[in-house]
Amino acid sequence: MSSYLDHLNTDIFESIRSEVPDAIMGKERYLLIAEVLDKMGPEAAEELTDFVHALLQHMTTVDASDVDLGGTGCQDKIWYRVFGQKRPWNDGPTISRFHSDVLCVSILTADMLDTLLEKRNLDFSYTANSGTQSESRFRADMYFDLEHLALNMRKINNEVRPFKNLKLHPEVAKALSLKYLKFGLTLITGITGSGKSSTLDTIIDANNRSVDGHIVIISSPIEMIHVPKRCIVRHREVGRDTLSFKVGAIEALRQDPDIIVIGELRDAETIMTALEITDSGHKTFSTLHTASTTESIDRIIGEVPSTEQDRVRNRLADVLTCVISQKLVPTTDGKLVMAKEVLLNTTSIKAAIRNNNTGEIYQMLMEGANVGMLTLEQDLKRLYEEGTISLEEAYNQANNKKKLKDIIN
Repeated sequence: MSSYLDHLNTDIFESIRSEVPDAIMGKERYLLIAEVLDKMGPEAAEELTDFVHALLQHMTTVDASDVDLGGTGCQDKIWYRVFGQKRPWNDGPTISRFHSDVLCVSILTADMLDTLLEKRNLDFSYTANSGTQSESRFRADMYFDLEHLALNMRKINNEVRPFKNLKLHPEVAKALSLKYLKFGLTLITGITGSGKSSTLDTIIDANNRSVDGHIVIISSPIEMIHVPKRCIVRHREVGRDTLSFKVGAIEALRQDPDIIVIGELRDAETIMTALEITDSGHKTFSTLHTASTTESIDRIIGEVPSTEQDRVRNRLADVLTCVISQKLVPTTDGKLVMAKEVLLNTTSIKAAIRNNNTGEIYQMLMEGANVGMLTLEQDLKRLYEEGTISLEEAYNQANNKKKLKDIIN
């Protein structure tokens, strides 16, 4: 395949290179690139944007979830993640670190560039419009790799998968619905790339369709835009619409919400805020980067100072509704399927959290099928017995390989 760079006016890069010597690095390099681009006018900027959009459109061709470019690590290639595997596009364009530096700067506003240079990292949402297709949205992260700019973009699915596809027990579905439960904290957890955002969007959409209310989403960045149906839906991006997760959550309390969505519990301050707003009688949803339900509970408690842990443990036992921990597992036909672990905060679970006996929770999950609880290993066993995943993959993904062996044999 011919290089996309063949379709660019190479004078753009040559003009910038002539004014940005390789010897200039650091903050001055990127401010100078931005200054030169600004002098070149909108036509040059549009041509660079078209190139970036072409790379994003290629994601649809190869069914990719992510694209990476720039920095030393990409070795002048574009990389795509397809069904969980990240590989270089060997037939694609060769993009030097200079090219990628220019392309990265070209898609940023002046304020975004200032933030990137100050914090050395920038999370943002990005919208690409091909002109012939509807807009596509991406979650982007720009950062430094040996002083050069690197970029990851993850495609945000414009379509919410049906709630029934989550295959949740009716008792769990009720716990997630504002119609049946007006308060409580629900956590969607998993490692990076495990589909947490997609699951959370499905739950938000189900509430948007089924009850009359007000949903406030605070995220960094905002990913899917939910069109109001039966609910008002507010989207507040950290850094653009509100100063922080904590500030956004506190502000939401004055906005008459029914559901508050905090994109991620990143630190002790945000965790405490989530517990407080849930304790005030609101239905709250959030995500955590943890691999199991019990790890999620331990993580929340472990994030706060030891002097606060007993108080947080008791508060969490009171306000927690549900934890869904998930993984995306390669299938036998080369795709991905979700495997999940589900915790419902029953009386026994509450007591285990309050008494610092989280080690007992795993057995409660195994025996809690009547209310929709299950362990990851039980779900992996189901997927294996259905022929969806291989036995080897089931063991690869299990958090507790001994338990999996016990229940399969």
